[in-house]
Amino acid sequence: MSKPVFWRDPALPHVELRKVDDGRSVCYAPHAHAEWSMGAIVRGESSFVCGHRRYHVEAGTLVLINPEWVHACNPLEGGPWAYLMLYIDAQWLAGLRCRLGLVRTPEWQDLAPDVMRSPAVFEAFVGLAACLLDPAPSAARKNARLVAFLSDILPRLAVCEAARTAPARLSAVADYLDAHCAGDVSLDALCRRADVSPGHLIRSFKRYFRMTPHAYAINRRVRLGQRALRNGSPIADAALESGFSDQAHFQRMFKRLLAATPGQYRQPSVDEEEDATAREQGGEHAIHRA
Repeated sequence: MSKPVFWRDPALPHVELRKVDDGRSVCYAPHAHAEWSMGAIVRGESSFVCGHRRYHVEAGTLVLINPEWVHACNPLEGGPWAYLMLYIDAQWLAGLRCRLGLVRTPEWQDLAPDVMRSPAVFEAFVGLAACLLDPAPSAARKNARLVAFLSDILPRLAVCEAARTAPARLSAVADYLDAHCAGDVSLDALCRRADVSPGHLIRSFKRYFRMTPHAYAINRRVRLGQRALRNGSPIADAALESGFSDQAHFQRMFKRLLAATPGQYRQPSVDEEEDATAREQGGEHAIHRA
């Protein structure tokens, strides 16, 4: 399996691109992003699960994922698989939709569909990705290409019908996990907050959020770690800031949800990458929380 390539530019903080040329061994656990994302299957085929819906997607297919929607996309039986994935800040995208006159206010609204099969849009997406990965164009030119692409496809996307709203008690639990996921949060504390039994909380929470409270908290911790790595934090510091008890645990959970190591995502110096790889292989617990 080839290493994933991540493209980012400090001048364009609202967009990020991932490229995988050989993803036959990639395995994503169900997870959710804060961003709106759009992906292109450029080779092979895979199974795409988004919420309670499952799709078979193949080369030439685009997948579209709303913020906070639990999803996973994995190759079929280890077959060849290559893809591109674009992540766009949801508030920036909502503002663009407003400027385009598609909505009256710049507030996020989930979009449909989950899957799109349009050769013209697919080719435009691949062209956009090539532009972003090319070191020659300026940030302004890349952003203009991104805006032009989105301006073309956004009018084709419908606003999702209103989703079922989680009960207030479960929303309160989710909000609490959002705010305290980097700390030690016990299931008993969450049950007291929701005034329900552990079994009832786990079943009800998973029904609405597609994750158990524990999986939800781990997903949030990994996202905190992502943000720290994007901001240039060393891997050990990112692990500590995101609430993991040691660096090895952070690396395992990061790879489980994002199919990449923290070092691959951060794109560190060669020496730092070698140190991180040695720790990952040796199982060394490089840091410990107080």
